Amino acid sequence: MNDSIFAKILTGEIPSYKVYEDDEVLAFLDISQITMGHTLVIPKKASISVLEADDETIASLFRIASKLAKQIVKKLDASGCNIVTNAHPIAGQIVPYTHIHIIPRFVENDGVKIKGIPSNPSAADLTLVQSKLFDLQ
Repeated sequence: MNDSIFAKILTGEIPSYKVYEDDEVLAFLDISQITMGHTLVIPKKASISVLEADDETIASLFRIASKLAKQIVKKLDASGCNIVTNAHPIAGQIVPYTHIHIIPRFVENDGVKIKGIPSNPSAADLTLVQSKLFDLQ
């Protein structure tokens, strides 16, 4: 099994602030709160990221993350939230274990930045990428 901090949280080796648990997933407060209520949702079936996790794991993970996000926004009186997952270090993944961040948002200009800089590609560039991706299965 994966020996990351999240795997150790699952086994109880490291304590956590659990907010939800069922047979498939565990959700707990991130100890590095980006905003109050920042929650991590992890599958009990270990994988490195969403790119390696099986379809059933991903389905249950996102189903529960969606359910929890709605409740977190409601119970914390947030105005919305970000639901984010990063796959591999190049994308900002720090812990090598599949997980989803639920980050409640309370006010505009709260300092949280989750956006890129648009590159405005040409029609030719978009057509080239489309030709590589068309008919994804």
